[in-house]
Amino acid sequence: MKDWNYDNEQWVKLPSYLKHLPLFTRHFDFTSYMIRILWAFFLKAFFFRFYVRLSVKGNFVPVYKLHPRLLIISNHCSHLDALSIAAAVPFRLWKHLYISAAKDYFFTNPIFTFFSQHCLGAIPIDRKDRKGQAIQLITQLLTSLSSIWLIFFPEGTRSRDGKVQDFKRGVSVFAEKTKTPILFLYLEGNADLWPKGNFFAKPGKLVVHIGPVKQPAPIDEIYQSYKQWARHIDPQAFQRTENPEWKLEN
Repeated sequence: MKDWNYDNEQWVKLPSYLKHLPLFTRHFDFTSYMIRILWAFFLKAFFFRFYVRLSVKGNFVPVYKLHPRLLIISNHCSHLDALSIAAAVPFRLWKHLYISAAKDYFFTNPIFTFFSQHCLGAIPIDRKDRKGQAIQLITQLLTSLSSIWLIFFPEGTRSRDGKVQDFKRGVSVFAEKTKTPILFLYLEGNADLWPKGNFFAKPGKLVVHIGPVKQPAPIDEIYQSYKQWARHIDPQAFQRTENPEWKLEN
């Protein structure tokens, strides 16, 4: 896969999968907006109403009024996670909603790229990036946009057993470097509906719990705060932390 220079001042030279980012394009993408309307209608009116019954504990609107710039973190067990968060967020806030997504998975072919770009508002992260360009891209977006909600899964990959795994340092690095607060979410039921390795999700119930907003802090403090909050929702999700041999990676 060709390496791209994320920090290209001439947006017309950017790869197509970056042109949905307003920091570069600086224009209203009407086509992308219409696609998102159709996608939101499908998610909210059909998929997350009849197939997966989605409910939200809390209210995103007052959170946005106080914090138009946020890193949103959540547990991560299935491919439903980003979709369920997007479905839970009111559509009028979608123009500010983005997700950090693995470039080697979400941008591997034209179909995935189109879906990731227009439906998810995905920001491609090269997990093999050794030049730090992906980090520069995220940092630039968080510092240059007055309103941005960026979904980030601090575990780095989907949990195989449904337990909350150790958090990677990235979310704290971005939060501290850009002074961006962190909103806690917990997805209840995602591991049962679409466990890692299954071809597609099963019908059922999924609950998005909206938690507190925390100020930037080192990753061990963020993890402990998240654990203290989320274990009241699902104590079983943190059983691994009782094992003294399991330690948080820094």
